Amino acid sequence: MKININDNRKIFTIQEEFNTLFPYLKIEFFSKPHKVGGASAKKLIKHNSKTLGECRTIHNNGEITITPSLTVSDLEQRFQDVYGLNVQVFRKSGKVWLETTVTDGWSLDEQNKQGEALSIIKS
Repeated sequence: MKININDNRKIFTIQEEFNTLFPYLKIEFFSKPHKVGGASAKKLIKHNSKTLGECRTIHNNGEITITPSLTVSDLEQRFQDVYGLNVQVFRKSGKVWLETTVTDGWSLDEQNKQGEALSIIKS
């Protein structure tokens, strides 16, 4: 999957595109980066009606390629390094969304499968 990145795109469109490939994962955009292995403060989440231009420090246009084998940490790092976007992946666990900080080394596919299993068990 390729997601187009430019200043005019809204956060929710990026989230929807990501969610079509990974229905048990979501990405949130933050105003500041989180520490490696640390959690992001919920108060720093950018509202999904904001444009990418309102949220980033590097204003490159392009596309980010997301594959099931990509690790969470690599995805988050690409968003940061190339586009100046602070993102955090969350995994569904029943009815709640958990930050994947402890499992950032897992692939997106592994995360999604774990989210599916946890959602079936806890539903």
